[in-house]
Amino acid sequence: MSQLHVIDHPMVQHKLTILRQSSTGSKDFRELLKEIALLMGYEITRDLPLEDKEIETPICRMTAKVVSGRKLAIVPILRAGLGMVDGLLTLVPVAKVGHIGLYRNEETHKPVEYYCKLPEDIQERLVIVADPMLATGGSASDALTMLKGKGCTNIRLMCLVAAPEGIKAVQEAHPDVDIYVAAVDEHLNSNAYIVPGLGDAGDRIFGTK
Repeated sequence: MSQLHVIDHPMVQHKLTILRQSSTGSKDFRELLKEIALLMGYEITRDLPLEDKEIETPICRMTAKVVSGRKLAIVPILRAGLGMVDGLLTLVPVAKVGHIGLYRNEETHKPVEYYCKLPEDIQERLVIVADPMLATGGSASDALTMLKGKGCTNIRLMCLVAAPEGIKAVQEAHPDVDIYVAAVDEHLNSNAYIVPGLGDAGDRIFGTK
């Protein structure tokens, strides 16, 4: 079974509280989301392998550590996942970025695919799938299925806020994919929104309704 990692670092929790508030406008929301994604990125990349490298400091030569050739890809689920990309790229500037477009049918609450563009060597990379909200788990599960269909075998799911229902759905559909979240909220309401949540992340990022 996949592992659930709740990133409870004080700065992540502090910034998430501000992010949740309905009084937080789009500009601050975007900046906070980028900052939280950066902080979460430290945890999601914590176990990357290292190798030795000979370098020259201003004082002498030494053997130091560098990341051992592990290639990364960041794949946001459009459109809200875009808000997490810049923070992750700040941490790993050489990562490639793909995009998966899914939207939720407002009647069935099921995800509908409309776009998929990925790096050609995606199957060789550690793939971080980014989406602020893990509600029903439908979009995340479909995105993970699409990536596996492209040959990806090393995938991690990174979300800001998750509902227990969404976590359960992803773990059942993809028991090999670890999930990283900043908070596990109470439940989904009748409209499949996370309670207490933070509203519609896409609308809050881009100032739409």
